[in-house]
Amino acid sequence: MQRQYEEGSNKDIWSVFKIMGEFVEGFDTLYKVGPCISIFGSARTKPGEKYYELAVETGKLITEKGFGVITGGGPGIMEAGNKGASVGNGRSVGLGIELPFEQGMNEFVNKDYSVD
Repeated sequence: MQRQYEEGSNKDIWSVFKIMGEFVEGFDTLYKVGPCISIFGSARTKPGEKYYELAVETGKLITEKGFGVITGGGPGIMEAGNKGASVGNGRSVGLGIELPFEQGMNEFVNKDYSVD
């Protein structure tokens, strides 16, 4: 029992450095982005639906005012906001997390400004 505890503790100690590295990498990436406005919404909204298209237009208008668009980087309203930012030639940021059975970043996220 003591050996299991010691092995677990040692592994946990070193995982702190991995977490710190990811934290610093995220801040370094976001430092380059500048001011952004976040768009939240359903991941299940489809292209062509009213709220998807409104989010595309909103993302475009945000970038036309000089702000970037920041989302969770997934599908639905997040994708629509990022798409609008791309259409408006603005900064399109995704802050993704890994979830089972979900896709990665949507195609409209600028990879230089994203954290996964």
